[in-house]
Amino acid sequence: MDNDKLKFLKLLSKSFPSIASTSAEIINLKSILNLPKGTEHFLTDIHGEYKAFNHVLRNGSGVIRDKIDDIYGDSLEEDLKKQLATVIYYPEEKINLIQKQIENMKPWYKITILRLIEVCRIVSSKYTDSKVRKALPSDFAYTIQELLHEKYSDDKKDYVKNIIDTIIELDMAKEFIVAMSELIQRLTIDVLHIVGDIYDRGPQPHLIVDKLMQHHNVDIQWGNHDMLWMTAAAGQKCAIANVVRISSRYSNTDILEDVYGINMLPLARFALNTYSKDPCTSFIPKEAKDSDISLMSKVHKAISIIQFKIEGQVIKNNPKFNMESRLLLDKIDYTKGTVKINGVDYPLTDTNFPTIDPKDPYKLTDEEDEILEKLKQSFIHSEKLQRHVKFLFSKGSMFLKYNSNLLFHGCIPVDKDKNFTKVKLFDKILSGKKYLEEIDRICREGFFNKTDKKMKEICMDIMWYLWCGEYSPLFGKDAMKTFERYFTTDKELHKENKNPYYSLYEDQEFINKIFEEFGLDPEKSHIINGHMPVKEKRGESPIKANKKLIVIDGGFSKAYQKETGIAGYTLIYNSYGLKLVSHQPFEDVNTAIAKCIDIHSSTRIIKRVLERKTVRDTDIGEDIQKQIEDLYELLNAYKRGFIKSK
Repeated sequence: MDNDKLKFLKLLSKSFPSIASTSAEIINLKSILNLPKGTEHFLTDIHGEYKAFNHVLRNGSGVIRDKIDDIYGDSLEEDLKKQLATVIYYPEEKINLIQKQIENMKPWYKITILRLIEVCRIVSSKYTDSKVRKALPSDFAYTIQELLHEKYSDDKKDYVKNIIDTIIELDMAKEFIVAMSELIQRLTIDVLHIVGDIYDRGPQPHLIVDKLMQHHNVDIQWGNHDMLWMTAAAGQKCAIANVVRISSRYSNTDILEDVYGINMLPLARFALNTYSKDPCTSFIPKEAKDSDISLMSKVHKAISIIQFKIEGQVIKNNPKFNMESRLLLDKIDYTKGTVKINGVDYPLTDTNFPTIDPKDPYKLTDEEDEILEKLKQSFIHSEKLQRHVKFLFSKGSMFLKYNSNLLFHGCIPVDKDKNFTKVKLFDKILSGKKYLEEIDRICREGFFNKTDKKMKEICMDIMWYLWCGEYSPLFGKDAMKTFERYFTTDKELHKENKNPYYSLYEDQEFINKIFEEFGLDPEKSHIINGHMPVKEKRGESPIKANKKLIVIDGGFSKAYQKETGIAGYTLIYNSYGLKLVSHQPFEDVNTAIAKCIDIHSSTRIIKRVLERKTVRDTDIGEDIQKQIEDLYELLNAYKRGFIKSK
């Protein structure tokens, strides 16, 4: 036996110091391989819609209701099944309502606890006892464990009955039901995948991140909107201006002020003074209250002009970005009120530019410069924002390979001939997988490097490029036409051309090429995508390339629901295969609780396996197999006398 192997096995022997303990672990691991694979839950493009997200998370995209149907079938009335599901989703709130309707709660508590035990027994059956024990709520761990393992035999009936009666007698039934319901939610979904875009548009992205931080097993593939906030938190001024502009556009500045403590007062004061007589018609925000419209419109315009100026500076400082087409402030004829785009003069919808110097249009005024610096200080010193962004870095990445599926938010940049786009980064020409890996590294350096200021600035500028650059895998378009949308009426100027990836992703040969690039088996792999809303009401399908690619952006964001016709897709991957779930809008939590109304969803089976998948068929299974091989070598070392068994 070579020295390196022996050294490794001696280290391993510290965890398994005897033949008996090594053998026991082999038995344990080999048994785990035969358990059904855990259920994976995929969500994307949540865009701050916390209520819908929270409900979909609580009901497991319908998985919990399916379990209830499997258990009770026709033996339980539909209304009672709905009530049981609602108790599991919102236990505390539902019990509070029922307490107002029922004088004697004891019978209801008893039957509900029994039903919850039955549901919990089913959802926990695919896990080891050890894993279930770790998930048990500490206050009721022993009690739940006992109830889950008793089958109500004649010998145990009184035992089980006494446990439940005592819980009710001690006035702990409500707390116990809450604990059981949360345990069921946790055990129903083994892994949660967020395929990008938690932030922007909707009102509560911070609550989504808070919820994810509490989740037992989550990963995140960054979206372009997430990257924008991550870049702003790093202190990059273009990103900060964009974040403030989008928050103003969607009337969500309270997220900045009340949640993250960003001081908006200097900007608001500046906007009121600078645009006091300007109606800022092109900048009226979406869904603003009448009392907020005037101020918010002015703030919206003020930060937009600042954004165009500072972006112009970054574009000029980074010629490698090839974003000169975005330099439009110097193409304005401030006398005629026109802008020259592609050699053609177009009339501007707004010609009031009191802060722009036509001779040096990208220069910030002293006051604008001061405002932007104050915003930067607020962003980089916001404790909560920094905590949230560090979480996005710790759980996130540009892409993820997981159980033969490839997850990424936007696209893999390619040309029309299906060749991966070659991009130069720090004197390296990269494409495909290596390009995404280097971008991932650069983003981390841009945020975490506190010592090399120059390198940090370069990396932060690249992070901003990922928000809006032509070869950004997160953006996936040739240009972001923000200026044109605000200041021109010609719809042709507003068009943002998609990367050829989006015209090729029905092509199985092209998709197989991506699988090979990322080291995945084309015969059993899938791409899980977000970013581009699927317009289902126009007949567009989220399932592409003969089921090899699935786009699960169906419009969680209310801003897109008129286009998509639905309120989002989610994907479920369990031991039986892949299921795509489309959801209708979810408006009112209180009504859902009171009337036991779930989100109306429809399910499409994408892939059903003939033989149920086990842990052996997963990435975790591969790791376990390697551990088993190492343990067999350790066992052999004990038996051959290379290592002393204790």
